[in-house]
Amino acid sequence: MSGSPPPDEAPQGGTDPATPDAATHADQAPERDGSSTATLTEDERAAEIAAADERARDQGTIGLEAGFAERFVAAVTGTSVLVTLLAFVAAFVVGGIVIALSDGATQQALGYFTARPSDTFVAAWEVVSAAYVALITGSLGGRSQISETLVSATPLILTGLAVAVPLRAGLFNIGGEGQVIAGGMVAGLIGFSFPGLPLVIHLPFALLGGLLAGALYGWVPGVLKQRTGAHEVITTIMLNNIGVLTSAYLLSTLLFRVPERTDPISRPVAESATLPRFVPELRVNVGIVIALLLGVLIFWLVERSAQGFELNAVGLNPHAATTSGMDPGRTVMRAMTVGGALAGTAGASVILGVQGRITTGFSAGLGFDGITVALLGRGRIGGTVAAGLLFGALKSGGRSMQAQTGTSLDLVLVIQALIIIFVAAPGLVRAIFRVRAEELTTAQVAKGWGS
Repeated sequence: MSGSPPPDEAPQGGTDPATPDAATHADQAPERDGSSTATLTEDERAAEIAAADERARDQGTIGLEAGFAERFVAAVTGTSVLVTLLAFVAAFVVGGIVIALSDGATQQALGYFTARPSDTFVAAWEVVSAAYVALITGSLGGRSQISETLVSATPLILTGLAVAVPLRAGLFNIGGEGQVIAGGMVAGLIGFSFPGLPLVIHLPFALLGGLLAGALYGWVPGVLKQRTGAHEVITTIMLNNIGVLTSAYLLSTLLFRVPERTDPISRPVAESATLPRFVPELRVNVGIVIALLLGVLIFWLVERSAQGFELNAVGLNPHAATTSGMDPGRTVMRAMTVGGALAGTAGASVILGVQGRITTGFSAGLGFDGITVALLGRGRIGGTVAAGLLFGALKSGGRSMQAQTGTSLDLVLVIQALIIIFVAAPGLVRAIFRVRAEELTTAQVAKGWGS
């Protein structure tokens, strides 16, 4: 025990000279590691800064150097011109495949495809090209075709706006069909009940009657939503059924029906209540002007006015809107009333401008088509107007395609559905065609379904 060194003297043995060197190396090693880590971090930061600058330059190029067409398409569809065009290309390609597969000659050629595959491709090309040429020429091929396109687009624009406005408030207006019927019935009643009035009084009177009837029919589900919380989808669907059945009953009464006839058809609208045509031999009338003017008015109301700001705020977050002093219930009622007024005007334009009298089923599903138009327009006012014009062209061209090529009109509905799918899903189009995500962004698509 006496020969062992004391505990305090143990560190002073042979290891003592090595301790400073070890400490020095230990101190130097972290310094080198820290230096390399710091250098690596600086490189990463420099790379990130360079990438951010490049993204900013790209975004600035898109924002500052984009032409009017790109800005317009972005405002309408929420995506770039390229992606929008590719969406249409994809829709027409898939639609062409459906048309080819439904053709008898193509099906027959498929029976011996392995022997002569060219016959299949030739037959498919002939039927698809003929169908699409008929579709385009039938909608834009001349004055008469353009006239029919605008006639078909007029009520679609209005019913699309009737859905788009409530969408901005977070509501889903399924009741466009009933609102169209209400507006058409009242406008027609005024149109043939006062034949002695001058045009400057009679026509605005009939149009205003249709607008107010639609507004009242839209106000009812709005009030029910405000006062009782009843879901607007349920109430508007029920009001659609009420409108259809009530109109059928009224057309069987002498209030509407021609006294000499037993079939459900009303008396003709007086000339003084008929929407004037631009050219006598064409059906296009001032209804398209009214629809476009209302589109401009609704755009200002939704995007530029204080009421529009409240409408969007309630649609995005009703609780925050309430906290800010807004009244979501009143906004809901206003949105549904405005939507009903637009749909009622659509019904009035059909009776006063196209049909000239009321018949059963005159609405022809326009209220439900308006849902498709508004969703294709992504709840935007400009997008809805553009979608209404597009669907008007497809309807007009579809009839020509059926008459010239024998292609089923149902295939036009398939093409419409495909266009909606691809235009409404730009991410899918970018994935298919491997297009880089663009920086062009616009207003948020309105929430729907009362969420």
